[in-house]
Amino acid sequence: MNALAATNRNFKLAARLLGLDSKLEQSLLIPFREIKVECTIPKDDGSLASFVGFRVQHDNARCPMKGGIRYHPEVEPDEVNALAQLMTWKTAVANIPYGGAKGGIGCNPSDLSISELERLTRVFTQKIHDLIGVHTDVPAPDMGTGPQTMAWILDEYSKFHGYSPAVVTGKPIDLGGSLGRDAATGRGVLFATEALLKDHGQSIAGQKECDILIPAALGGVINKENARDIKAKFIIEAANHPTDPEADEILGKKGVVVLPDIYSNSGGVTVSYLEWVQNIQGFMWDEEKVKAELKTYMNRGFKDVKEMCKTHNCDLRMGAFSLGVNRVARATLLRGWEA
Repeated sequence: MNALAATNRNFKLAARLLGLDSKLEQSLLIPFREIKVECTIPKDDGSLASFVGFRVQHDNARCPMKGGIRYHPEVEPDEVNALAQLMTWKTAVANIPYGGAKGGIGCNPSDLSISELERLTRVFTQKIHDLIGVHTDVPAPDMGTGPQTMAWILDEYSKFHGYSPAVVTGKPIDLGGSLGRDAATGRGVLFATEALLKDHGQSIAGQKECDILIPAALGGVINKENARDIKAKFIIEAANHPTDPEADEILGKKGVVVLPDIYSNSGGVTVSYLEWVQNIQGFMWDEEKVKAELKTYMNRGFKDVKEMCKTHNCDLRMGAFSLGVNRVARATLLRGWEA
């Protein structure tokens, strides 16, 4: 099952659990906007090369949309759509005032020189600058991109709209990036793991080899073919969509506890939010404050997910999805979605 089908499946199960109106359910699934652009650049050897760029803006009921931009050969509409939708639920689970978005360019960054990557990033920004913004859609790094990519987007965007450091997050520190952002996703996974183990009366110090499995890179790596071979008691999803739904069922029957990606890897977007806040305030924090705020958000998020699990008698994945979907649905209804 691909990422979009799996995400839609989890959403529909959560919507059923919450008893959402069918029209509202359909509305929440449909992206706000899907953007596809052709990016043609001169290469260093004088030839021209064209690349396809995407940006899916899924939902803005809870304010600006937020999500990474990835450079990868396999970037395609369904994957970007699924990841944008996941960002909607993830930001809601973290209870930060964002909706979901995702973007990318179908390219292999290792085949391009630094100057070619800069030209590509600037052309992509020129094509979408009217559709992103501090209070509209705030990109961030993802697979194949990083602080330098964000610096180029910031500079190009600023040519059209004036200097706007809060238009992207994950920037270099010298351009308004936040201390603690580089380590945020991993640190968030650590805080999430500590919260889960504490809930089970355990600690990280007491764990042995293979007690905890942390898939941390690509999606779909735990599937029905290998799920039965997993010996770990706990799986912490640091990657996006690492566990297929069929594997989820197998792991559930084995008693393996899976901490879902939309909670456990939300440290990155949480500190992106803290960076955005600092940029808007024009006041930067020290790393200890960033770390303390992240821990507060991760601990509160785990508590909220567990409350939903108790309310709906469900596992952690459905607890997290129902929490996120419920928050977005409430915001949508409050704003008057049928108007």
